Amino acid sequence: MKYAITPLLALACCAAQAQSAVKIYGVADAGLVFERGGPAGGTSYVSSGVASGSRLGFKGTEDLGGGMSAGFVLESGISIDSGASGQGGLTFGRQSFVSLGGALGTLSAGRQYSPYFKALRDIADPFSDGLAGQAANLMAPNRRMDNSLVYASPKVAGWSTDLAYSAGEVAGDSTRKRALSGAVNFAAGPLALVLSHYRREDAAASLHARNSLLAARYTLGAYQLHAAYAVNRGMGTVGGGGTLAFTAGGAGAAVGTLAAGGAIASGPVGAPGAASRDIVLGLCATFGPHRYAASVVQHLDRSPANKDARQFGVGYLYGLSKRTDLYAAYGRVSNSNGATFTIGNATDDGKGHSAINLGLRHLL
Repeated sequence: MKYAITPLLALACCAAQAQSAVKIYGVADAGLVFERGGPAGGTSYVSSGVASGSRLGFKGTEDLGGGMSAGFVLESGISIDSGASGQGGLTFGRQSFVSLGGALGTLSAGRQYSPYFKALRDIADPFSDGLAGQAANLMAPNRRMDNSLVYASPKVAGWSTDLAYSAGEVAGDSTRKRALSGAVNFAAGPLALVLSHYRREDAAASLHARNSLLAARYTLGAYQLHAAYAVNRGMGTVGGGGTLAFTAGGAGAAVGTLAAGGAIASGPVGAPGAASRDIVLGLCATFGPHRYAASVVQHLDRSPANKDARQFGVGYLYGLSKRTDLYAAYGRVSNSNGATFTIGNATDDGKGHSAINLGLRHLL
């Protein structure tokens, strides 16, 4: 009897394989970073994930019939220079979620990118959240949302929307550590527009971060023009992707930290009621294997301390093939009135006011 069942099991496995697809993918990125203007002076080091965070991922889809499909993504960050896991040692710290999609859109659950971050990375920033010129050096990126449900609508006449809810999972109070994000997108021909918002409550649910972003990208032949304007209030008035502490001057100043990835880890960041504005102007140009990028980012502090900052960035990438490129980039930030912004890249926050990147990126 068992010999009769075995062929049936084999046929079932073949049928499952015919309806499903699983892909292994990744990025291997390593480069030299030369920093100047740090607290201890200049430094040079080998860094992993300068243009794009190094990673190894698994993703799959299954056709459920009737226009429905199920999917998953498990993506782990890797430090090429040391072999260690990224995102604080999390096994699948970059992304980990399961999804169900159909004609009415896609609903996914897990650790995911926020709609706000995708607007910043894909539309606003000509450096796509990497290299020394990335906009996140001065802006709050709000990259990932744990314990999140995300709905992505289908596109209708160029319009679509993304809505995300991240549960704080604090017993007795569903508002503590809760995060909300959303985006309204429009894409038609050469024009892409997005209006996005992000809000996160602190652990006591007494203060919150609010970031709103309007971004545009226009393609004109070999050129792409980028522009963005962000309004920040409360805890989310400062940028930086790493673990940094900020103090707002004056009585009743609040101190807090941003965890790796731009999420609020503990306490408020910035004084309650503080505000700032961010402006991004950028340009990309592609000619065969050559790609150029340049941007200016202005951070306008609306507090009495007036800790403004301005960043200039330029970059060049040369495509050796469809999956491999060489890159070089330079970024410099000018801080005013004691502002402490630094030049980082896709993985490191940086310690200096200027940096040069030279490296190699390969897509698996």
